[in-house]
Amino acid sequence: MLRTLRSLLFGLAVLGAVLAVAVLMLLVLGQDWDDVLLWLFTAIMLFSGALVVTMRDIIRCGLAMIVCFLALAGIYVLIGAPLIAAAQVIVYIGAISVLVLFAIMLTQTKDAPARLVFQTQAWAGGIAAILLAVVIALAVSATDWLEVAERIRVGTSDMARILFDRFVLPFEVVSVLLLAAVVGGVFLAKRERGDTI
Repeated sequence: MLRTLRSLLFGLAVLGAVLAVAVLMLLVLGQDWDDVLLWLFTAIMLFSGALVVTMRDIIRCGLAMIVCFLALAGIYVLIGAPLIAAAQVIVYIGAISVLVLFAIMLTQTKDAPARLVFQTQAWAGGIAAILLAVVIALAVSATDWLEVAERIRVGTSDMARILFDRFVLPFEVVSVLLLAAVVGGVFLAKRERGDTI
């Protein structure tokens, strides 16, 4: 109980700090609302992503993953990609996250604790995170952002036409793969405790 209260207070403190920075950007620096919302969604996404990999309760990790996906959908809306935001909400939050949470809830036994131990590969994970950050920083610094800003935005109807005309076969293959994942998740959840695959 005390640990939950402490983490809740820490989360509220982080959210308060982010909101204070947002108000500072809006009032003092004269930033636009879009910039403030982008920073806010980014902070929420990074914080919830850090919670996904650091919390020990796997159910709470799944819920933090849903918050991370919601913040990413908000970023997609801000940059003018509502179709990608809708796909993010429908596919990742509505299907995959719920499937992961149901699989976790149905496959956990009451005897075993609902906690995971992540400390066995902390060094390898830290090195991989540093390498990934370096690669992302190099990619961001090598990108010509003026050229990216001048690209023509594709509307939702144009995207649907391209998706269902030129890419109908890959679209159907992905839908069959998602169906196979759902069937596999149901099979794993329904198997009895003594069975082996």
